[in-house]
Amino acid sequence: MRSDYVLYVVAIIFFIITAAVTTYAITQQLWIVTTAVIGLAFIGLGYSQRPKQATAPVTTNVPPPPPSPQQQETPAMSTAPPQSTMIDIVKQEEATPIVQTPQPLAGVITKVKGIGEKRAAQLTALGINSIEDLATASAKDLATKLDISPKITTKWIENAKEIGQKK
Repeated sequence: MRSDYVLYVVAIIFFIITAAVTTYAITQQLWIVTTAVIGLAFIGLGYSQRPKQATAPVTTNVPPPPPSPQQQETPAMSTAPPQSTMIDIVKQEEATPIVQTPQPLAGVITKVKGIGEKRAAQLTALGINSIEDLATASAKDLATKLDISPKITTKWIENAKEIGQKK
């Protein structure tokens, strides 16, 4: 449970105590003031403990620097596109669909027992794009680069050699 919620509940309890003290007409004003102040303090503590919202970076439109004399002489340079703000760039990224092309060689590596899509992507990032590449790789080097046991990489390499011989 979030700690700010707990602090808000404690503040509400103190406000209820304040209301009870007020309704029973206790003549001591100190109880009323004290419980009200403590309730307000817990609201402040709860507010300070709430999770922070991620805010977008604030960008200001800074005018471009004045053109140099060389840029003023060239007419092609004077028709430069306006500078984009951060908001414009984000809008362009949202409008542009992201197309992910499947890696055709990653599917071949997944034929090796124990290698799934995620591990195939890691191997592809290391430059191992085919079963032949895996069969010639060093088990110790793979183990250190992938941060796994050398026994596992040795099994992969042996399985890749078996698959390579079957072809």
